[in-house]
Amino acid sequence: MHSYTEENYLKALFNLSAEKGEVSPNEVSKQLGIKMPTVNSMMKKLAEKKLVIYESYKPIRLTEKGKKEAGLIIRKHRLTEMFLVQQMGFGWEEVHEIAEQIEHLQSPVFFEKMDALLGYPKIDPHGSPIPDKTGKMEWIKYEKLSSCKAGDTVKLAAVIHTTDDFLKFLNQRGLQLGLKLKVKRVEKFDGTMEVSYTQKPSEVLSNTVCERLLVERV
Repeated sequence: MHSYTEENYLKALFNLSAEKGEVSPNEVSKQLGIKMPTVNSMMKKLAEKKLVIYESYKPIRLTEKGKKEAGLIIRKHRLTEMFLVQQMGFGWEEVHEIAEQIEHLQSPVFFEKMDALLGYPKIDPHGSPIPDKTGKMEWIKYEKLSSCKAGDTVKLAAVIHTTDDFLKFLNQRGLQLGLKLKVKRVEKFDGTMEVSYTQKPSEVLSNTVCERLLVERV
């Protein structure tokens, strides 16, 4: 069993190292808003538990044990978010903070029951994959809306780097998962896009927004 703080570190390490398999202590410090000496101290503790590979002045890597433990924490978080949306009627912008608290419960049967009630979902309300019972996550390869060209038709599959304000921004524009988008125009100067979809014949989205929207071709 790990402390709340240790679990938060493991989750941060998992997310930060998703692309390149390793992460610097400085990246962890910025992500969690914690000073470097504290991060280094925690890395030593996690290394003693065989959860990370850590050496001073070198990138940090999760061990297989660490990946599994982190995956299980993320599983609990994402299952909880899905339960709050599907079963309790919360908006996708309301669930993160609640899930942050519930993910620390040490009751596998509780989350197994939750999984069953939801019909064993593969993704959470934001389109992110839910790890399985062993902590393994099946990464889904989507592309960013920002990489699309004028004339492309795509389906909104996931959102990344989410914040409550960003999700509220999407709500106000009727942008939700599963929605088909037609790219009408791309501004060469700054990547601003004009798109159309069911609710809007024309909507202009900044490059910042387009970078956070993951889509698949249709």
